[in-house]
Amino acid sequence: MSTDVLILNTAVTDLRRPDFEFADELVGKGGLAKCKTEDMPGYSQQKLAEWIEHGFATAGGPGNTAPLIARTGLNVAVGVNLGRGDYDGLDTQGRFFHDVMTANGIDMSQTYIHPDLHTGTTFIHSTIGQDRGGIAYFPGANDDYDFEIFKGAVERLRPRMVYYMYSGLSDRGDANGGRDLAEFIKWCRGNGAVTIVDSHTLTGNPHELIEQGIAVKEYRLLEPLLPEVDLFFTSCDEAKLIENTLAPGRKWSEFEEHENNVHFLDFLTERFWRKDGRTKLFGVTVSDGAYEQHLYKDETVDGPNRIKSRFMAGEVVDLVGAGDSFRAGLIAYITSHLDEFKTGSIDFTEAVQMGNLFASMFIKAPLEDRYGNIHAYDKMLKIVRSDVTYQSFDELQDALS
Repeated sequence: MSTDVLILNTAVTDLRRPDFEFADELVGKGGLAKCKTEDMPGYSQQKLAEWIEHGFATAGGPGNTAPLIARTGLNVAVGVNLGRGDYDGLDTQGRFFHDVMTANGIDMSQTYIHPDLHTGTTFIHSTIGQDRGGIAYFPGANDDYDFEIFKGAVERLRPRMVYYMYSGLSDRGDANGGRDLAEFIKWCRGNGAVTIVDSHTLTGNPHELIEQGIAVKEYRLLEPLLPEVDLFFTSCDEAKLIENTLAPGRKWSEFEEHENNVHFLDFLTERFWRKDGRTKLFGVTVSDGAYEQHLYKDETVDGPNRIKSRFMAGEVVDLVGAGDSFRAGLIAYITSHLDEFKTGSIDFTEAVQMGNLFASMFIKAPLEDRYGNIHAYDKMLKIVRSDVTYQSFDELQDALS
């Protein structure tokens, strides 16, 4: 069976509890940060297993994307590092992640079991209402991501799409100033894959840094990487942080948000588009949809175009993974129309609306059933092509049933 999408890196088990106040102390209230592996709280494997058993865990990283894409009917594989342990050869976090993936039809044959480091683990201080708690990520085995190992996965599976998650979260994966990852992505393209990479929001309080124009060093890793990828989408806040780091000077608060998003996409195109005969797609996600700008093989540019989501109705359960699920929908669409993407004849608006639909269905799903709102590709496409702006989540769910 051929592989449609291969998702690489950042396997993580997210643990959410109201008594994880220590996450606020580590990263600031509402903050998000990559912490040092050696500073991970010393909870026993038995205690972590107990929390997992009682429903305090979800699968992060590829867990926010791979099952969503697979539910459309595409063949999906994951290439990740998991930690060794006493739970059928894996630590309890790795066993949970592995079991969630296999239960959703994901090919886990390209798993590397790390002999020394634990599976990536995030502690999320779950709070009531809109007051977000701290999110403390401990990378463990993800910090030792070896591209030579996973070149073998690409050669064995011959994926049509390669998705690397995330730039900025792996010491070894980000080595050599990001040039190692850029070379790996270039190599994947040379092996016939369309490529997408994203970066993770690398600060807990972006608004303060944006206004102060402060650089975030991890975003410099994008300098060698972005010319090599075929697709890149980021959030509107992260876009400002990226430009503050790579080309400082813009006073973002002096402009309307629409102008800022258009400006950033023009910046990406001018700075990172190599005129090498490839279709490329850049984008910025916003609270009610996304902006996109695409570049044709003949070196013409279309956009930036604002695409407002028609699927906003409904109560948000959890915003964690919103960007990942958007990219899952985008990837599902583009992989299903890959020849059209390569020639530039794909419907880029439909592609982005599929991302909008996936994100909406994911962030409104209960934590105990994160993937249940995603259906076969034909059903999802029918909704995208309906031209209906849904007024309630029940109406949207009924249309998919």
